[in-house]
Order: sequence, then C-alpha cells, then structure tokens
Amino acid sequence: MTRMKALRLRRERSHPGSVLWVFDTKVPLMRYALACIFSLVFATTAGGQDVEQKLAGDVVSVQGTHAEIRAGDKTVAVAIPDDVRISGRSPADLEKLTAGAFVGTTAVTQADGTLLASEVHIFPESMRGRGEGHRPMDNQPGSTMTNATIARVGPGAAGTHSTMTNATVADVAAKAGGRSITLTYKGGEKTVFVPEKTPVMMVETADRKDLAAGAHVVVYAASQPDGTLAAKRITVGLKGLVPPL
Repeated sequence: MTRMKALRLRRERSHPGSVLWVFDTKVPLMRYALACIFSLVFATTAGGQDVEQKLAGDVVSVQGTHAEIRAGDKTVAVAIPDDVRISGRSPADLEKLTAGAFVGTTAVTQADGTLLASEVHIFPESMRGRGEGHRPMDNQPGSTMTNATIARVGPGAAGTHSTMTNATVADVAAKAGGRSITLTYKGGEKTVFVPEKTPVMMVETADRKDLAAGAHVVVYAASQPDGTLAAKRITVGLKGLVPPL
C-alpha cells in the first residue's frame, strides 16, 4: 500500500476538455526523485560551462589578477587565479637527449610500430617520474604522449655507451636527419625517432613574474558562466622560446 501511494499520479485539468497527469510532489519519494533529477541536470550544465580552451599568443599586459593576451588578430582578457599552474619552456636541441634523461615525447605511431616525435620536453630531475607512461592524446588523430627515461643506447654517430647506477643501459642512436631513442617506463618500452628539426625544450620552473609584456604563452583556460576566461595552466616561453601548441 505504501509503495502504491508513493508512486501515485495526480489527475489535473490543464485546459477545458483536457486532462493532464502529473506526479504528486507531496509524496516524499517523489520529491526525492525529482530533486535527484534536477541535481543531475544542474551538474551537467555546470560541467558544460567548464570547457577548457587553448589560447596561444603574446602577453600584452598584466594588471593584478588579469592579463591581456594577443592571439592572432584578437586581444583576449584572461583571469589569472591564485592557484593557476605556471611552467616555463626554454630552448634545447637533440644533443640534450642523453642517456638517463627523463623526457615527455609527443608523437604519432608509424606503420612499423615505432613513434615519430613532433616535440620533446626534457624534465628537470625534480620532476622525474611526472606522468610516467604511454597514453593517447587528442591534439591530432593517432597522437600519443610518452613520459619516460631515455634508455638502451646503441652504437651510432652519437658514439656513446653508458651505464646508469641503477643498471639501466642508456642509448641514443644517431640517424640521418635525427635521433632514434628508446624510452622505458614502468611496464613498457617505446622506440621514438626524433627528426632533426623537432622542437626540443627544457621544462623550467616559472611564476607570475615571467608573465611580462611580450612573453610568448600558451594558456589553458576554462570558460566561466559569465563568458569570461580563467586560466588553469600557463606555459610561458623563456629565453625567447615560442611554446608550440
């Protein structure tokens, strides 16, 4: 009897000659069910407002907690919250891809199963192990990210053999027009070819003082309910580097 009462419908007339059946919201169970539905709708809407956008350009000015970023032919105002994450990138080259270095490599899978790098980030020792592993990325079809240690060195024009104190044999083999590196991470290994013109960058610490006028930045920002943007992460180029997208 209680269950039947909880699920009862109320018959109402909405217009002359028509009948509308509605839930009786005076029943406790109905009130609870409707509250859950409205909560889910609100959560979905709120989540839809927190869509991350990528904005690449130059800093025009910074005033307090807001910055003006020139991206293409537009200038965009972006809020810089206290908890924003700021990291720097400085220029490097293939010679920095040495045995034992911990790197992050964006690449696409080739027909033979190896990876072709589009950019390489070299992490400082303090960030060793950050995001270690191999995973897909959404910046282009088939794109991947591998954060791992350069390992197992083979003979080549690079001409170096070295053994790490943790017994990992490191290897970087030179190839025409680039380098072939073997990356090892917990549970896996990948071979990556890094063409000669591939952007290679050092990951550096950075803070708000580096967001000066003229700095090259990539801003990952979330849309706010009022339509403005609030930065979540900022990559700033150091020593003249323009961070790639």
